Amino acid sequence: MAESERRTGASEEVPPPVQQCFMVPKKEINVVSDMAKWKRSQAYADYMGFILTLNEGVRGKKLTCEYKVSEPIEKLVALLNTLDRWIDETPPVDQPSRFGNKAFRTWYAKLDQEAEKLVSAVIPKHLADAAPEVAVYLKESVGNSTRIDYGTGHEAAFAAFLCCLCKIGVLRVDDQMAIVFKVFNRYLEVMRKLQKTYRMEPAGSQGVWGLDDFQFLPFIWGSSQLIDHPSLEPRHFVDEKVVNENHKDFMFLECILFITEMKTGPFAEHSNQLWNISAVPSWSKVNQGLIRMYKAEGGFCSSQCLWSERHQLEQGEW
Repeated sequence: MAESERRTGASEEVPPPVQQCFMVPKKEINVVSDMAKWKRSQAYADYMGFILTLNEGVRGKKLTCEYKVSEPIEKLVALLNTLDRWIDETPPVDQPSRFGNKAFRTWYAKLDQEAEKLVSAVIPKHLADAAPEVAVYLKESVGNSTRIDYGTGHEAAFAAFLCCLCKIGVLRVDDQMAIVFKVFNRYLEVMRKLQKTYRMEPAGSQGVWGLDDFQFLPFIWGSSQLIDHPSLEPRHFVDEKVVNENHKDFMFLECILFITEMKTGPFAEHSNQLWNISAVPSWSKVNQGLIRMYKAEGGFCSSQCLWSERHQLEQGEW
């Protein structure tokens, strides 16, 4: 569908908040024992509420359906396009090690230097003081420059980045579908390009017993998309023909396609958890189970890249 058909014009600018105080976040989740504190925090409630709100927002919808594309959404896509362009400008270097190409550190240094500027281009001028705080989550969302790895914790940081933008009113309730289908899906494309270009290692991977080496949220939101689908059932996602024919419409199937491109051997061996999920009778049960798994097993590894235990961003309608 042509992009122009999705656009309904720029969103109305949010009026300035009465008074907001921003600060650069500090890391609060360092050891496993910190998890109890995290799960009792308002930030955790905000974060999971955001994830579940988007889960409902995309239920039964295709990636190719019509949805509103506001000005902030377009600016976020432009930000991600910039990150993509920087990959092209920073080719891998020759090195003895096959994995963890050190050119990623050069790419990351560029983001580290430009992150606040990139965020400032997304948020309105009256919220300029929020840029240093929000930019931290953007920088945490692309992987670790020391280990040259990427995992669900970095993905969670990007979700927190988007959650912050919602809390300060940059993104609105009627941006829900575009947040997932336009922004988060573009983020996934850029992260996959990073992973392939710089041969990034999985961060905190559980190997064959984990859901996926790199992502979790697109499986949750992708299974929600497929709820009540008239013909596609969970058993179909291990069928190569079904995946090839439908991956452009469904985030879950796009993830499966990427896994099969990156891994060799029988699916049941390299992705045992997903293989087991294919036996679940309905997408609704798959979705519910993944949410429970995210809350339980997403735990420490997914939360380490979340820096502050507060989202003191009070204005948004979320």
